[in-house]
Amino acid sequence: MDLFLHYLGMPYLLDGVGYTLLITVLGLLGGLVMGVVLAAMQLSRFRSMAIVARAYAIVFRGTPLILQMVFCYNALPLIGIKLSAISAASLALALNEAPFIAEILRANVLGVERGQVSAGQALGMTPAAIMRRIIAPQAIRSMVPALGNEAVSALKNSSLASVVAVQELTLRSTQLASATFDFFSIFFASGLMYLVLTGAIAVIQIVVEMLLDLDRPPPREQLRRFLRALVPGRPEAVPALAGAGEGDVTPPDVADESVAERVADPLPPVVPKPASVGRDPAARAARLAGNNIAVEVKGLRKSYGAQTVLDGIDLTVRAGEVVALLGPSGSGKSTLLRCINRLEGWEDGTIRVGGQSLGTDENGRPLSPRLTAQMRASVGVGMVFQQFNLFGHLTARENIAGPLRWVQGLSRFDADRRCRDLLERIGLAHRADALPRHLSGGQQQRVAIARAVAPAPTVLLLDEPTSALDPELVGEVLEVIRRLAVEEGLAMIISTHQLRFAGDVADRIVFLSGGVIVEEGPAAQILSAPSHPLTVRFLSSMTAE
Repeated sequence: MDLFLHYLGMPYLLDGVGYTLLITVLGLLGGLVMGVVLAAMQLSRFRSMAIVARAYAIVFRGTPLILQMVFCYNALPLIGIKLSAISAASLALALNEAPFIAEILRANVLGVERGQVSAGQALGMTPAAIMRRIIAPQAIRSMVPALGNEAVSALKNSSLASVVAVQELTLRSTQLASATFDFFSIFFASGLMYLVLTGAIAVIQIVVEMLLDLDRPPPREQLRRFLRALVPGRPEAVPALAGAGEGDVTPPDVADESVAERVADPLPPVVPKPASVGRDPAARAARLAGNNIAVEVKGLRKSYGAQTVLDGIDLTVRAGEVVALLGPSGSGKSTLLRCINRLEGWEDGTIRVGGQSLGTDENGRPLSPRLTAQMRASVGVGMVFQQFNLFGHLTARENIAGPLRWVQGLSRFDADRRCRDLLERIGLAHRADALPRHLSGGQQQRVAIARAVAPAPTVLLLDEPTSALDPELVGEVLEVIRRLAVEEGLAMIISTHQLRFAGDVADRIVFLSGGVIVEEGPAAQILSAPSHPLTVRFLSSMTAE
């Protein structure tokens, strides 16, 4: 045992630990930098860059690290690149780690819900802002375990540096054992040193995961729980739902998410605009006819491969007008909305929003994704999606206030003030600090609506805003939309199957089937006396459900 402890503290072996750590750190840092570049190349819009990155990964994942170290140390000098043993080993380790790290990065970037990317685009965020604000924070949280595992693997692979005579821990242990013939004690001490190093990586990984855990209670709450645990016999207070605001204690009967889904938040009383009180459809139609055109679609054709989704759509929506899109599934309603917001391209036709064609310049040439995002934000087109598409790592408050700062350039004070006003109007001021996963479906959709309205858009697109909700939650979301139609006076295009809601809110109904507009007209007329057989059949089937 004394001899074993002697080896643990021997400077000769401890110097080897230093070389091992140096090669590991240099290899991981180099691999991380190169991995980011390779991942970016594979995710790039340019196919040639993706092919080069994939070819690199095939070569360096398919050859042994020991051969790569020999190549860096012995072959590079033949072309005039002479490296020290440590530099060659570190370079080889970085080249070997790069494709593995790149795949970890790429997999976790692709793992972020594509709906959140669409939501960022709809809010006018540039691709760089989406990556920095939406994708990277979520991808980093999920890639920590894999990166920790890769760090342990790199530490153990550093022992292969002995092949190029780097005096790291394994080589020094071998040399010492060959001189003393005390193989067991020396290699046991060496193994324990490796275990301590890998254990330290594991501890670092655990700490990082804890720091990035969104459900981790704030320090003040952790201190309160610790102090309560020190006082014997004192019952612990019921904890608040994770993500709730400070002092927002949730009673036991709603702590379960399934129960919380059934809890309806009261909405503040609506204060209609004077022009909306006692709305006369004929008078309102006359007023709308004099408004500027908010959305103009002409001859729109869109296909997915051989399937035509939109076939010559013509549609005009004026400022302040509410248009409901009705039609069976697959009729092209959602695709039409995504084309209006330039989330989808098309083959033929034109779309102008506020007099501008999104995604093209004055000469009709396509703009870059960054310029398209800036134009989308300046024109003012908001969109609400079927699946909410809230940013999962941000609270309800940040989901609304964040884009106001990042896209609209508002100060934190002004963005928070606008956010508070909207949360109060939708009855969710008390859930401002809740994460999306801690909100019911109806609450999430109400936050999504508030986020879309926050930048004060001129046009609001709503794509089946209640289709993903349980029946008991539909009413609260429809009430929020009804309030927006009354209070904001936005031009709205709503894809919906809620006939009663369409009749209450919409000025005009457009019925689509097979990618074409079959019938359109005043809401009351279409719902009560449709003229086209397809419209009659659809309304009859919807009424019978």
